[in-house]
Amino acid sequence: MASADLIRSCIDSIRQISDQLADSILYLDAGCLEAFHFIGAFPVLLELGVHAVCSLENASPLDMTTSWNSMFVGPTRKVVIITSRLLSDAHRYILRCLGTNRTVLRCIIFTSISEIAHSAYIDSPLGPDAFNEYESLLIQDYEELLKKSGKRGLHFHQEREAEASENDGWADLASGASYQSVEASSKGDIYADDLVNVTGKQESKKLLVSVHHFPMILCPLSPRVFVLPSEGTVAEACLSNDSDDSVSPGLPSISTGLPSDGEDVPPGATLTANFLYHLAAKMDLKMEIFSLGDTSRLIGKMLMDMSSLYDVGRRNKRSAGLLLIDRTLDLLTPCCHGDSFLDRLFCSLPRRERISSSLPAKSSPAPKLGTHIKVQRAPLDIRIPFGTIFSTDEHATNSTQLSEGIGAFISGWNAGAIVNESSDHADKIITSALDNGYSLLSGSFQSNCAGANYLETLLDRRAKDGAILIKKWLLETLQHENINVNLKGRPGLLSASEIHAMLKRLAQNQMSLIQNKGIIQLVLAAVLALSEPHNSHWDAFVNAEKILSITSLDTSQSLSSQIRDFINTSTSVRSNEQDRRVRPSQNLLSFQDALLLSMIGYILAGESFPTSASSGPFSWEEEHSLKEAIVDAVTENPSSAKLQFLHGLCNELEAKLNEQEDSAKPPKVDAFDDQWGSWDDEEADDQNEQAYGDMQLKLELRDRVDQLFKFFNKLSSLKRRNLTLREGLVASSKYGSDADTRKGLLYKLLTTLLAKYDVPGLEYHSSAVGRFLKSGFGRFGLGQAKPSFGDQSVLLVFVVGGINNLEIREAMEAVAEYGRPDIELIVGGTTLLTPSDMFDLLLGSSSYI
Repeated sequence: MASADLIRSCIDSIRQISDQLADSILYLDAGCLEAFHFIGAFPVLLELGVHAVCSLENASPLDMTTSWNSMFVGPTRKVVIITSRLLSDAHRYILRCLGTNRTVLRCIIFTSISEIAHSAYIDSPLGPDAFNEYESLLIQDYEELLKKSGKRGLHFHQEREAEASENDGWADLASGASYQSVEASSKGDIYADDLVNVTGKQESKKLLVSVHHFPMILCPLSPRVFVLPSEGTVAEACLSNDSDDSVSPGLPSISTGLPSDGEDVPPGATLTANFLYHLAAKMDLKMEIFSLGDTSRLIGKMLMDMSSLYDVGRRNKRSAGLLLIDRTLDLLTPCCHGDSFLDRLFCSLPRRERISSSLPAKSSPAPKLGTHIKVQRAPLDIRIPFGTIFSTDEHATNSTQLSEGIGAFISGWNAGAIVNESSDHADKIITSALDNGYSLLSGSFQSNCAGANYLETLLDRRAKDGAILIKKWLLETLQHENINVNLKGRPGLLSASEIHAMLKRLAQNQMSLIQNKGIIQLVLAAVLALSEPHNSHWDAFVNAEKILSITSLDTSQSLSSQIRDFINTSTSVRSNEQDRRVRPSQNLLSFQDALLLSMIGYILAGESFPTSASSGPFSWEEEHSLKEAIVDAVTENPSSAKLQFLHGLCNELEAKLNEQEDSAKPPKVDAFDDQWGSWDDEEADDQNEQAYGDMQLKLELRDRVDQLFKFFNKLSSLKRRNLTLREGLVASSKYGSDADTRKGLLYKLLTTLLAKYDVPGLEYHSSAVGRFLKSGFGRFGLGQAKPSFGDQSVLLVFVVGGINNLEIREAMEAVAEYGRPDIELIVGGTTLLTPSDMFDLLLGSSSYI
């Protein structure tokens, strides 16, 4: 039987809907675009006869004129929409897409959310027959839209003819105009003559709509590592309800081991269970389910119930072990800056802005009271600075064939803006457009680019090893292109200027650029991640985390003193930057970095000093000094403290700081007037009001800081409140305690399970048949033996809440050390986490605090 391959399974799923995709315009939402990019699905779509792939959120009537296949002529009558969202959430985009392209006679919609998940999701208005219900609702809304615009159809048609005579219908595309409303988009319908006849009456054309389930929407970093799309409903769904045990809506609640009543199940748990069930079905896997953590236990129970109901009679599946783990069992590993090459890339490079959050939502209703929060995940699509391999001089002179080609194309496309301008201004327009042209090539690298699976090879590489490997790939590519490079016998790393010179030669023409885009992107990403100030900032974090780890083995007083030093040091960054005589300290940590280190310190304190105080790991005096340090840091630099727990106070704090700076300036000498006798009384009243306002502001700030430290103490209680962390794993001493040898929980857990030791708190979810045999026939010796996770040939590990690259590498190490080459390990998570993502989940915009 073939080995498990996520990328192959995704592509096979796309080929299974080839009949629907043929001869159509394909619209993908932000989540599907991200997933298809990692899958490498676009060549497959071209092969299957798709005319063009367009963005659902930015649908335009000009999409119908685009065609990858030159054999297709004329307007397309079929539209296929694939969405990673609930149908109710995607409805306004779908309706707007149909409203802008009214020549469409057939609309086929695929959603990654099943009918069962639609009916189970608390915020979804659709019932058990969700797909048929939505088909009727969409046709009804579309017909109402046609009726509203039909009365103005002739007027719009005449208006469009007048506009077309002026700019040939292409001005909107050249200027980048977007169609944000159905009414506005109807004005830009370039096929309006298909909708309106000469008498102005609307033709009656029945739109055929069908809705189907397409579950394989995921982002495979490699054939056996995946995460969910950042802007899909499953990744955005809340994983914990706001309660005393919750730390973030994007993370499971703190696991206590207590039984759940099952009445208030987080929507993220329901959607995750449905996704994993259909993923296993598509990959022909029969799951033996194990869970660790309260939220994972809920997901495991739902998975087992679905398997008992829908898997009757299916016997020809491979047996696999599924291990579900709550992210909150180990918050320390994703918060720390480990030695992982890909972690450095994702932390150093900018990300694409979220499409859904950047668009206005005038038609969407305001959130109702009691609805769940949607987690704003950072997109996985990193922005690689592709234009840096060409200098500014090359932009002006167009010295390379690539620059000439892109410049000529942009000049012809935007000719109307250049004809009437002076030569200097025209050159500026071309240069700006050329920069935008390079930005089109700056998307993130895909997992199977040009047949070379770069990401899979880099997943288990440390920072230095990854840089050396990329250098090797670059030299091999140059050799393959017959480009001679003289390295003068230097075996070490290359300088940035030398790398840029190589890349310029590699990208000297369009064909070479397209063929070698993957390695060029990786090289540019590596240069940026290992350059300043990113390299110094990362190293400063690593050193600070080592200091905290070592200090946590001493006393609570030493650890609290070290955390306070980090907070106080962060305030010096602003003073150094303000003093122009002092060179800015790029490697110093900011106040936000100090808060992340404070969370790490509290988690370490909870592990080392679990019983030092009733309310937290530090004494009252030690915690009071930390609070005062944060109050002082916020007061001195409120602009750097625009955090969720200070929402509404930053502007007042900045105003107060500006008043203090103004009062420190020498007063102006003015001429006396006749009212000099009333100055003393007015000044006293102003001082009293100011003192009262300052006191109120300071009290409010202290209340916010108190709430922050209550959250810190909650993080420190993770080990004390969970059975697995409290009792520990077998032979845990072999994993080390210092920062160099410390291993994450996933490595320890896999090592223990593969060695077939018991794990406290690990629950096995047996099927209904298994429970019957265990309870009914067990007395006759016919009971079903509990399977072992380590006995399975396929191991699927899914971290509910997200996973980071360091854990992926450690999981691979654990399986490799076990010595069974026949084991196929698949690692997945809700999202790919970096330390900055963890900060956003715990203290940023996606937090409860």
